[in-house]
Amino acid sequence: MYGFRIVDKLQKIDEDINRNQLKYHSKRVLVSKEFTFDAAHHLHCYEGKCKNLHGHTYTAVLGVSGFVDERGLMMDFGDLKDIWKNEIEIFLDHRYLNETLPPMNTTAENMVVWIYETLSASLKERKDQYDGCRVEFVRLYETPTSYAEARREWMEVE
Repeated sequence: MYGFRIVDKLQKIDEDINRNQLKYHSKRVLVSKEFTFDAAHHLHCYEGKCKNLHGHTYTAVLGVSGFVDERGLMMDFGDLKDIWKNEIEIFLDHRYLNETLPPMNTTAENMVVWIYETLSASLKERKDQYDGCRVEFVRLYETPTSYAEARREWMEVE
């Protein structure tokens, strides 16, 4: 049976592990982070409940890939959170989406593409900071069981 144990000695850089050992591989990897926000909207040219003003607690899942640096990090999760908070969420959280997003019908299908494009533009501005960093997918849940998704292979013509 395994029990709790305090390590005998905390590993120290340049003593127990060399800096050149921090980068274990040179493979592309994906990091992902999930965010929630609350917002109100209504749909145009739609006959159903959603034509009326209503709200959701949305969940957005961002997937970003790239290559690790000399420390073995592709992107700090805190950096992805900063991009979300400062460049995307400000237009979404506790907002009337029909007013704060570019002119569009505020469907999950339209919104997920806007989030993808905004995140992609932000990463391109930071291309010197992250090796080969690109958006792989954005998934936007409008309810716990319903989502729209944008994927790199669908979004970018190379």
